[in-house]
Amino acid sequence: MLFWLKKTISFWLMPVPLGLVLIGTGLLLMRSARRARLGRALVLATIAMWLVASNKFVADSLLRSLEARFPAMPEFTASAPLPAELAACGYVVILGGGNHRTPGLAASNLLSGAALSRLVEGVRILRALPDAKLIATGPGAASAPTEPTHAAMLGRAAVSLGIAPERIVFIDTARDTEEESRAVKQLAGDAPVALVTSAWHMPRAAALFRSAGLKTVPCPADFATKANPGWSVDDFLWEIGAINGTSLAVRERLGYLWIWLRGKT
Repeated sequence: MLFWLKKTISFWLMPVPLGLVLIGTGLLLMRSARRARLGRALVLATIAMWLVASNKFVADSLLRSLEARFPAMPEFTASAPLPAELAACGYVVILGGGNHRTPGLAASNLLSGAALSRLVEGVRILRALPDAKLIATGPGAASAPTEPTHAAMLGRAAVSLGIAPERIVFIDTARDTEEESRAVKQLAGDAPVALVTSAWHMPRAAALFRSAGLKTVPCPADFATKANPGWSVDDFLWEIGAINGTSLAVRERLGYLWIWLRGKT
């Protein structure tokens, strides 16, 4: 019950759903002479919110502040040793990022952009840690119970990229990052784990994994923002895609607030 309540509240607090509710409420209020002023204020406030949320500079700034919390793992070269904390890891955990279910496509082509980026980083790390195991996470779709789970899709794609099947462990019943952290703790115990997820998701994920008692080495992937050597006019314009970035940043901060209130940070 708590899981679905959390999902429902976070959905309706995103800029687009929230804006639709505010505009609908405003239009209803405008039908009343006594409340027309409040109705117009809600409509104008929603338009202003959407203008802010769809601005590239706003979206990038909100995401960059999340992504800057943990540095990416460097290139691995024969002339330089692995970072000591990474070399000690016995598991590489790849958090799920969603997939499609188009028949006839390879698993790697079915993964979402975020999931594919996480997988590539996880495979890169696994190749540098020949004794480590891969933990692939992600449940199946409730609407398609007979279809492979997302964890299975990650595993298939990892095998196609050269990872031996016996190195892969699956967690396919956990519904969110908090449940995944507890499941990984049961598997890994006290062994250090390399945690691979999107850079904007890493602050919340790392906090939950450490709260579960895991020795966690953050390995962010799927960076949504890049270091900008100089500003251009395009960086301050508006685009539909920026709303997605703003929504991601808002959702992550709401999620972090939720676990902070429960003492899991």
